[in-house]
Amino acid sequence: MPNNKYSAGIILLLAGFVILLGKLGVFSFLGAIFWPLLVLIPGILLHVLYFGRLVPAVVLVPGGMLVVYALLFVFCNLLGWDSLKYLWPLFIFGVAAGLYEYYLFGSSRPPVVLTASIALAAASAVFVILVLLWSWGIYAIAVAFIAAGIWMMLSKRRRW
Repeated sequence: MPNNKYSAGIILLLAGFVILLGKLGVFSFLGAIFWPLLVLIPGILLHVLYFGRLVPAVVLVPGGMLVVYALLFVFCNLLGWDSLKYLWPLFIFGVAAGLYEYYLFGSSRPPVVLTASIALAAASAVFVILVLLWSWGIYAIAVAFIAAGIWMMLSKRRRW
């Protein structure tokens, strides 16, 4: 009977601590910070299953996508979700990364997969550049004008 009393006491003590930590917001804070792990862990698990030779190479496509998306979510979690308005093309890059892994590690290596991967990665890069130019473009133009003016003023040759 004394063992049951101690076991019940330990269970009640742990339950009390869990309830207290929950009411203090510890679990909601940890959930808000570490929720991208719920996306990263399945992506890594798919890679482990493939490299353990338990599943076919096609699972690398969603595995690569999940890893890229989890890293994007971690970045946005740390620096703020308003940065996603600049980084949304990385969702396209996630598909490109998954397809490239499938091409790289798959046994058949269809060339259309490599072509699609490169095209999606290029489209993602173009979209990132366009988004940055759209938002910061006027600053880039202003800096270019300032640099050109300084160069024209300090240049030895007269271009006028």
